[in-house]
Amino acid sequence: MIDVFVLVVTCLLTWWLASAYSPFQIHDAPNERSLHEHPTPRTGGLAILAGVTLGWCVLIIFGDGLSTTMFWIVFAALLVAAVSILDDILELSPFLRLGAHLLAAGLLVTAGISLSFAWIGGFISLFGLVWMLNLYNFMDGMDGFAGGMTVSGFGMMGLAAWLHGDIGFANYSLIVCFSALGFLVFNFPPARIFMGDAGSATLGLLAGAFALWGVRDQMFPIWFPLLIFSPFIVDATVTLVRRGLRGEKVWQAHREHFYQRLVRAGWGHRKTVLVEYGLMLLVGASALWLLHHQAWVFEVLAAWSIFYIGLMLLAERYTNRKRSV
Repeated sequence: MIDVFVLVVTCLLTWWLASAYSPFQIHDAPNERSLHEHPTPRTGGLAILAGVTLGWCVLIIFGDGLSTTMFWIVFAALLVAAVSILDDILELSPFLRLGAHLLAAGLLVTAGISLSFAWIGGFISLFGLVWMLNLYNFMDGMDGFAGGMTVSGFGMMGLAAWLHGDIGFANYSLIVCFSALGFLVFNFPPARIFMGDAGSATLGLLAGAFALWGVRDQMFPIWFPLLIFSPFIVDATVTLVRRGLRGEKVWQAHREHFYQRLVRAGWGHRKTVLVEYGLMLLVGASALWLLHHQAWVFEVLAAWSIFYIGLMLLAERYTNRKRSV
């Protein structure tokens, strides 16, 4: 019941923030990175965070209380959310944002939300948290995309935890999933509101933190969150590596992600995001299947790697051909 309640509350808050009645009139003006043509409210992340906060408070008050792990996740998320809200309003320096991201990730790793490979595990965890936080922000450039990834990613982690028997983790994760679903009602193409940095950066941190939490407590192996979030991870990583190899400033706004190129090549927001949703469901379903058929892990992960390579080559060829016409 709490999941449905959170969905309804987030949906109503998103409607209010997208309307002329909202006191938070912060708009995303089109720029060189944008795929939209008109100023659009970017305060939807506030509705998502409010829904998550409400749901988590209910779980904490009427459940087993606030665990140490959840305390540090909440604290780190509040830090990132506060800096991101300021960034939405004032456009902070990238170095100030990165400093806050490193601090939040460092707090989580110090608190033990980390891979257990001595110091190297801590370093990988720190890098992974900061990268997940930022790639979520990079990939929040198409109507319905980041919201859909949140529904799928946290939904799959919640199901995996439930199958493992960890109901607490499952409930926390599913509340994020349903809160994002409420936001999607008004963010699905054509979007009436965006989540903004407050939503994308905080959800990215939560995705990384929940992934490390699940791996640490042996609810699922490390490949599981990497696979379910691969539609974001692969596109963002490959795109930024290519830009870096060309000597371009990777932190600058651009429209070179594969999803952006498909939208610009004529697919549009709706067709592109629906194809991405199909991909999210496929990788999620295969990841859940692999949890109970781990003898096939190498073969399935290899098949997905080959599939992604082929998919990127096809997208490259298609968008280049459209560009030359």
